Amino acid sequence: MANPAKRLPTNTPGNFYVDATCINCDTCRQLAPRSFVEIDDLSSVRHQPRETSEMLQAYQALLACPVGSIGVEETDKTVVREAMHSFPLRLDGSVYYCGFNSEKSFGGNSYFVEHPGGNWLIDSPRYMPHLIDAFERLGGIAFIFLTHEDDVADAARYAKRFGAQRIIHRADMDAQPGAEWVIDGTEPQHLVADFRVIPVPGHTEGSIALLHANRYLFSGDHLWWDRELGGLDVPNVYVWNESALIASTERLLHESFEWVLPGHGERVHLASPQMREALERTIRRRKSRGRVVTR
Repeated sequence: MANPAKRLPTNTPGNFYVDATCINCDTCRQLAPRSFVEIDDLSSVRHQPRETSEMLQAYQALLACPVGSIGVEETDKTVVREAMHSFPLRLDGSVYYCGFNSEKSFGGNSYFVEHPGGNWLIDSPRYMPHLIDAFERLGGIAFIFLTHEDDVADAARYAKRFGAQRIIHRADMDAQPGAEWVIDGTEPQHLVADFRVIPVPGHTEGSIALLHANRYLFSGDHLWWDRELGGLDVPNVYVWNESALIASTERLLHESFEWVLPGHGERVHLASPQMREALERTIRRRKSRGRVVTR
């Protein structure tokens, strides 16, 4: 729970605030971009929400914050309930953002895909009764796809609760040693129905992306949209292998997708040709950079 005594001085005066426990995970800025902004490497309230949609987004950010850094002076219980019940938040078709980001994953995003062949959880949110009930209503979870070792969070608890198969690459398996489905190698593989795994080593040795229906790319910490850059980007720090990172990104040029749904960073929807152009620019830009910080 946020502490008003630790309220950051960079907040605009008003009901909502961010305190000094913020870990700058970007969750609030994704959910409520009009209200929250990055200042001095932490989130702060730039604009106090007033309109109905702004209020809902701000309370969604409050609930999703992995460390409880967002607080209010007075709580609107009606909007809090509405925000709670908005999760998992539908993004497009049968694809949802789970909300309730986990501190164990440094605030990484997780996603849910409703599918007649069995529902998927991509990376893990906090283990929350509200999400358990919501997943039950949507038909449970058959598969839990773990993009890499950093974002497993409460995957084991969700797997046990729903009898789901956890999917992870062998190189990152130490983070989930009991995983039921282990991916080997660096070649794309068909999993089930219209789901394919694309190994993308670079950030970690065992980083993998999930491509669904040639439309949705769940990219973990390999690829995201940078709002300041106005383009796609890949990790600049904590890179296991720079050459592998570039090669993995180039491999994605052979795939067709319209959404990038990352663990960290902004999600984005572009037509396939525009997505390819953005990916090509990212590769050119990365090849021109110098050394990066390795893991």
